[in-house]
Amino acid sequence: MPRKSTKLPAFRSESEETDWYATPAGRRQTQREFERALHKGEVHLSAGVKVRKTDAKLLAELMEQAKEKATRAISIRVPVADLERARAIAAKKGIGYQSVMKEAIREGLKRVG
Repeated sequence: MPRKSTKLPAFRSESEETDWYATPAGRRQTQREFERALHKGEVHLSAGVKVRKTDAKLLAELMEQAKEKATRAISIRVPVADLERARAIAAKKGIGYQSVMKEAIREGLKRVG
């Protein structure tokens, strides 16, 4: 069976890349990368156990990355002016307004925290 292409699309922003990894193609790419790491020995199977075992520090880092990329649908009320501003910014950047909103929330949380 021929190998699948591992060429990733060019992303204009981190949020666009995050959104891509949530698609079926992105999940398949993640699975291929994991299988390659397993084959190279960067991740290994523990003898007699069907659960893949990795270094605890690496596992914690992977869990944090997964949390950053995981999403949950919520409903919030946003002032119309803020929504229009997000749509204008999105039009300039060529991305969706929801991506602009997520990025603004993320940056705001970093500043506050």
